[in-house]
Amino acid sequence: MALATSHQNNTAPGRLRILAQIVLSVYVILNAQAALAQGVDYNVRIDAPGQLDDLLEDNLDLLRWRGNPRVDLDQLQRLVRDAPEQAKTLIATEGYYSPKVTATLDTSGATPVARIVVEPGEPVVVSDIDLVLQGFVPFEQGGAPYDAAALRNRWSLPVGARFRQADWEGAKRDLLRDVVASRFPRAQLVETSATVDPDTRRASLRVVIDSGPEMRFGALRIRGLKRYPASVITNLNKIKPGDEYSEAALQALQARLQETGYFSTVEVSADMRAVLAAELQEMKEDSDDVPDPPEVDPNAPAVPGQAATGVKPPTPGPTVLPVLVRVTENKQKNVEVGLGFSTNTGARAQLSYDDLSVFGKRMKSDLIYEQKRQNARVDFYWPTTPDGYNDSVGGGIEREDVRGEITTTISASARRAWGTPELERSLTLEVLAEKRQVEGVDTSYSKSLPLTYSVTRRKLDSLILPTRGYALNWQVGVAPLPVFTDEKFIRAYTRGIYYRPAGESGSLILRGELGAVFSKDKEGVPSSYLFRAGGDQSVRGYGYQELGVREGDAIVGARYLATASAEYQYWFRPPWGVAVFYDVGNAADKFGDLHPKSGYGIGARWRSPVGPINVDVAYGHAVKKARLHFSLGFTF
Repeated sequence: MALATSHQNNTAPGRLRILAQIVLSVYVILNAQAALAQGVDYNVRIDAPGQLDDLLEDNLDLLRWRGNPRVDLDQLQRLVRDAPEQAKTLIATEGYYSPKVTATLDTSGATPVARIVVEPGEPVVVSDIDLVLQGFVPFEQGGAPYDAAALRNRWSLPVGARFRQADWEGAKRDLLRDVVASRFPRAQLVETSATVDPDTRRASLRVVIDSGPEMRFGALRIRGLKRYPASVITNLNKIKPGDEYSEAALQALQARLQETGYFSTVEVSADMRAVLAAELQEMKEDSDDVPDPPEVDPNAPAVPGQAATGVKPPTPGPTVLPVLVRVTENKQKNVEVGLGFSTNTGARAQLSYDDLSVFGKRMKSDLIYEQKRQNARVDFYWPTTPDGYNDSVGGGIEREDVRGEITTTISASARRAWGTPELERSLTLEVLAEKRQVEGVDTSYSKSLPLTYSVTRRKLDSLILPTRGYALNWQVGVAPLPVFTDEKFIRAYTRGIYYRPAGESGSLILRGELGAVFSKDKEGVPSSYLFRAGGDQSVRGYGYQELGVREGDAIVGARYLATASAEYQYWFRPPWGVAVFYDVGNAADKFGDLHPKSGYGIGARWRSPVGPINVDVAYGHAVKKARLHFSLGFTF
């Protein structure tokens, strides 16, 4: 009978039934796993004021686990039960220590809804601050005391402020950063506490900061310098041995070295190895088994040659920190090729060759071809002197074909510049020989020996992407001597730009320039010292140098110049923005003939990493047509 049954199950219908049962079982298992993997879908609604809503949405486990396939209904209920305590902990970081938080779960609908309701109550405020300064004693006799009052005034979490955890941590961090920036770079917080009384909603703060040893700068140590002379660095170093430690002084030296062009990387720091060695030695001495000194009667007379117990040992001097400069040198020789386009001068091709060590000097040469201007020039730069002077000499030839006037100028110059990016000054002596061609007018030649003094004052929040502040430039050029000069003259010029935020997303830019040339006759004054207006950086809506004095069919330079501009920018999606603007100005040989020409339009703005990029469409009212303008970067 058993054999017969076995035989029956091995038939084809029997095997099919077994296979069907297996498939059915696998289907059931897969469906069960899919249902399990799907979990429970639910929504979360948070009713909390202000920033607390975002805080809870970003940190509550109830939201972090949403959409996780492991969360079933039981786990969801557990998350809802845990939500109030978790919310109270989070809300306390914002200064609310007695909130009312309720959490409910509504399962009546197709999708469960968890609801969190928060009543934060009154916030805890800072009631008193105990700021204790340990150390901070000058080593020298009569040395300047540390300005503890100013340090306390700069404490950023004052009495009456809401006690937020982020503000508390930030205030401690700012305090320590303020101290270590000068004189005491090894300062540390030895005790911090915040005692909060939820009933009275008051927080008492205590911070104890120890200054550690006072530190002074030592000698300059240079690492990585191989190709260039040490004077490239030492001449820029304004830190003298014995100066008080200052983080700002180190940063200033690093910035000056980076601007030289000799180095690809620069790192300036105080060499802390002397401090670490002293600390290791102190730890070693503390670990030694030193016997206790014998007791001495304080009333007993002193024995000659024996130090009395309790006499304070001599105070050590300040720790000396060598100034360590690590550099990676740029290649001595560098060739660059560039292509570009300007709505002022057309297509552009440029070839540059730089050599950082030509007879101990830096050489820069450029060969530039533009549709309206061609230029070839070579300049040699001396390393910055210990007094901060940057001297250079150079020469070149330039041809410019603008508005029917063709000028070819051969020049040689000597220049001395000094100052800082905030206040920059220069004195330039030039030798100019110019050939001037205008159709229908005889070709003229002139020569001149002008001396120009220039001052630039910048007070901007950024030198690359300014949004607030101003920049001004003044120039006075004179050619008073009848030496290699066909026409004596005096030239005065000034320009300025002003930035100011206008609302949360807007900014206002005002720009203007004035210029005048005083001479007996305009003939003989170099064209580059006369004035024209119009173009991307002048009166938009007009071509490059389109506004000037008409001579035949050409527009030539004038004695007087006046332009102004007002622009409003709106940053709808930073760094993207739009702008509207109004420009006005002109150039003329007589001040009374400065009849203003206006242009206005709209533009697109992008704050790129290398500076602002502007694309404008401007309408020139006097010429009755629109013009496209493109400019890159902030130049002043």
